[in-house]
This record gives sequence, C-alpha cells and structure tokens, in this order.
Amino acid sequence: MECNNKAPLLRLSGVISESIVDGPGFRYVVFTQGCPHGCPGCHNPQTHDFNGGTLIDPLTLLPEIDENPLLAGVTFSGGEPFCQPEALLPLAREIKARGLHLLIFSGYTYEQLQAMAASSEATAQLLRLCDTLIDGPYIEEQRDLTLQFRGSANQRVLQLADGQII
Repeated sequence: MECNNKAPLLRLSGVISESIVDGPGFRYVVFTQGCPHGCPGCHNPQTHDFNGGTLIDPLTLLPEIDENPLLAGVTFSGGEPFCQPEALLPLAREIKARGLHLLIFSGYTYEQLQAMAASSEATAQLLRLCDTLIDGPYIEEQRDLTLQFRGSANQRVLQLADGQII
C-alpha cells in the first residue's frame, strides 16, 4: 500500500505532551495514523490502519505545545509521518517559527524520501524543516535496545540542514 493522503487535516493517532525517549530533551510527540510499512514487531502497530485515529486540524496542537516552556522540540512519529506531509507542513512551520527542534521518524530511508520529494513539494518542504531524521524500517532481527532513539541497528540518526545531511 502506498501513501496517498492529500487532505489538509491530519489523521492523528495520539500525542504525548512530554517525552524523553523520542528525541533530545523534553519533547512533544505527534503520532500520525496510517503506515504502509507493516514492520514485524513494530512498537506502534495501532497506528498502521489508514482509517483509524482522528482527523484534526494540526494547528489545534499548538496551544499545548506553546504552554510548555520546557520543550526542546517536537517529534513526528507514527504511523508514517511522510504519508501526510501536506497536513504536517503547517504545524512544522509553526514549530520552527517558535525555535523548536523538529525530529521526524520515518520507515522510509532518506534516499527514498529524497526520491519522493522530487514529485511531492510537501515532502520536500517537510524534509527542509526537519532537524533530525531517524530513517529506515524497523527490522526485528536487528533489534538493539542500546541504541538511542531507535529500535533496530539499520535505522540511522541523520542531522539535516535545509533537507540535506550535514
């Protein structure tokens, strides 16, 4: 199954208002709903169904983000955030305007996302706003609990500037 959500509304699985395991510092975590990867052993299998979750205006999350002065950043997780780049883009812009760090988890590799960005301006823009990308599918056979912020050894923690690896 391929991503095809073009709606301006975000299909949301849920949020965590304070997390210390989903990126550096205290983070607000947005769990998107819908994932095409179906990784065996996935930590968030409830987020796979593209018809699950709740449709919301993503900017309605901003007041909760704004009220916590301890937040170092926001994390987009899933599900697969890059299945909803159009919906996440306005929220990402507001996060960056507030000077917050943006980390995105994706089951796609950076190279796959770059290819997707060639035909999706929203994907390209979301990548340009991303400070840290954790990429690649979860591979149960490569599970490693000693890795920071990721579950399997194939996944990379990539620092980005304007969508490029730095």
